[in-house]
Amino acid sequence: MSRRYTLGKRAEQQAETRRKIVEAAVDLHTQVGPARTTISMVAERAGVQRHTFYAHFPDDRSLLLACSGLALERDPFPEASVWRGIADRRERLRTGLDAIYAYYERNAQLTASVLRDAEASPLVGEIVALRMGPLFAEALVVLGDGMSERQRALLQVAISYFTWRTLTRESALTNDAATETMASAVLAAG
Repeated sequence: MSRRYTLGKRAEQQAETRRKIVEAAVDLHTQVGPARTTISMVAERAGVQRHTFYAHFPDDRSLLLACSGLALERDPFPEASVWRGIADRRERLRTGLDAIYAYYERNAQLTASVLRDAEASPLVGEIVALRMGPLFAEALVVLGDGMSERQRALLQVAISYFTWRTLTRESALTNDAATETMASAVLAAG
């Protein structure tokens, strides 16, 4: 009778090593940004050798995909489809903006670092577009349902991280006040 080979314990160790590498990279991306994070920094923080790092992540793209996946797994971007059931347009908009702004608040440092680096790094920009593009597109469709062209344009401004940061960090509004300010502005643009 032949015995079937399974990785078992070795596979668990490989998965644990991969997880440690990704977590180390996400921490560094939060602190210094993906563009300033080096392989040596990630390997050191994860407690692995460079060759072990490369065994799991042969290129920057594979690491960035894993990191963005983990970040969204830990704290998913708000699910816009749940807002469809809110018939009142103002309430739907306020609920959506409130959820998006709460997400930004929880992820402010990582989001700021990644978006800053997305401006200078085509690869970081590609991963941001890949991961976040569909989520923002869905939010725009759901929240912008029944809005004029001008309202939809202002809605794009409203759901931007940079708008949230300006309102809450630079202007010292609470998330609730920022939500109400942008919801009023979007609806008044009609």
